[in-house]
Amino acid sequence: MADVKDDLDRRWNELGDFIREQRSIGELSLRKLSERAGVSNPYLSQIERGLRRPSAEILQQIARALEISAETLYVRAGILDEPTDHVDPVREIRRDGRITEDQRKTLIHIYESFLRENESENPIEDGPEPDSVDEPATPEDS
Repeated sequence: MADVKDDLDRRWNELGDFIREQRSIGELSLRKLSERAGVSNPYLSQIERGLRRPSAEILQQIARALEISAETLYVRAGILDEPTDHVDPVREIRRDGRITEDQRKTLIHIYESFLRENESENPIEDGPEPDSVDEPATPEDS
């Protein structure tokens, strides 16, 4: 039973470290992030230190303020299982220490603009309508 508690404590500490890291990458003070997320400064500080276990709703507010997916924080908190075949390019860009913060922000901006452009150009379709299926031409059609 102690192993389960230790694992949970480790997860919450890692979550706090991750939030602090993302705040640092985004060049946000603790106070600024707490304002954006709508949580108190002391509460956010306790989350970052692994002393508090925020609800899914609070994690969503923090994710929105950090401009990252809530799913990322849910996985880190153990609320969701890690996807096995999904790579989050934004997360990977944020983690890459080989480029500057301005370069990371530019790459993320470009990536997200591509996604928006593709969504507007290619709305999800259910497939062709039965009447719109092209049939091969027959000699009678000529």
